Amino acid sequence: MTLLDVSGLAVRRADGHRLVGDVSFALDAGERLALIGESGSGKSLTALAVMGLLPAGMTAHGSVLLGGTQMIGAPDRTLNRVRGRTAAVIFQEPLTALDPLMRVGRQIAGPLRRRGLRGAALRAAVRAALDEVRLPERVARAYPHEISGGQRQRVAIAMALACEPAVLIADEPTTALDVTVQAEVLALLDGLVAGRGMALLFISHDLAVVAEVADRVVVLKDGSPVESGRTRDIVGQPRHAYTRALVDSARALEGELDRLAP
Repeated sequence: MTLLDVSGLAVRRADGHRLVGDVSFALDAGERLALIGESGSGKSLTALAVMGLLPAGMTAHGSVLLGGTQMIGAPDRTLNRVRGRTAAVIFQEPLTALDPLMRVGRQIAGPLRRRGLRGAALRAAVRAALDEVRLPERVARAYPHEISGGQRQRVAIAMALACEPAVLIADEPTTALDVTVQAEVLALLDGLVAGRGMALLFISHDLAVVAEVADRVVVLKDGSPVESGRTRDIVGQPRHAYTRALVDSARALEGELDRLAP
């Protein structure tokens, strides 16, 4: 079953300048697809367009079918029915994504209320959500600045999973973390996605990370796709010069890619 079908997606500024162009891909239930490219390649803008969250002054064109709903041009009430339930996003920097003036427990409770939970059932669901991302119950009483970066990212994951989405979009979810914590969060994310049978759209500039997470890859450069295919094939036999540069750079830094070589 195709959960996300993106066809001819373009993102333009108000002055007509194209930031993303002719991006197409599909994501089926249980699949893992990565968008990869350097900063400014259009990865995050593509994800924001998919969710109908583009900043003011930018417009999306083409087609984005998410759970059967056309996201481009849809009114807010339609988008709000899809966000959280059909698809949810984990953003790159949880310290800015989380409300600094609200305790963590209340922030996790917000999306859980959309499932009709109240009172004792809601409190139990918050505790269960924290446990699922391996955080102690006391974190519910903390403000975001009082916990570590890795803990904040786990809170963001718990919030994204609260409405049990079919599609999870992870936008550079480990970039702000040190290497050890990054590995822990990736392992947690991998287990949660597999355990829930979710489709995953993973966004990263790090090919070594993508090689661990995704089955398929779309390579973006200057807002346009230059290559796509199975991760193993892209790593082993990159066809485009830009992709070869990404692979060579990753191999120089990360020996992990060697295990995917044909």
